Amino acid sequence: MKLSFVIIAIAFTLATKAQVTKVYLKASGLTCSMCSNSINKALKTLDFVETINADIKTYTFEITFKPNSHVDFDKIKKKVEDAGFSIAGFRALINFNNVQVKDNRPLTIGDKTFLFVNIKEHLLNGIKEVKVLNKGFVTPKEYKVIGLPSASPGIYQISI
Repeated sequence: MKLSFVIIAIAFTLATKAQVTKVYLKASGLTCSMCSNSINKALKTLDFVETINADIKTYTFEITFKPNSHVDFDKIKKKVEDAGFSIAGFRALINFNNVQVKDNRPLTIGDKTFLFVNIKEHLLNGIKEVKVLNKGFVTPKEYKVIGLPSASPGIYQISI
């Protein structure tokens, strides 16, 4: 079943002009500023990260990326987990350039494949904020409520 979904996804995937410019990550499990500092240090080791602004009151991290760099969501997630925490929310700002999107239709941006869920077909232009809905990018409770089937590796389920 998963293999057939991957084959279908690859067959209908669109190459597009878009770039991830920023991520807002909400971490869970933080109890103090040292926890925030631990995540901050871990994220700084990623070669594609340019700046990190942490807000310890809301447990959020605003991450910007070096121009034309390869942004890897899974590496960001792994760094947070390796620091001993988990992600409670993951939103990305993506700059779209005349990109047609449709519900449950895969879209390739760089080396990432996104699957828009609960969206009407329309054209995306400019910077849009998307929320990653995959397991590990939202709280376990929210993931259960969303009720989406698990995505194949390398496919990010997102909503606008």
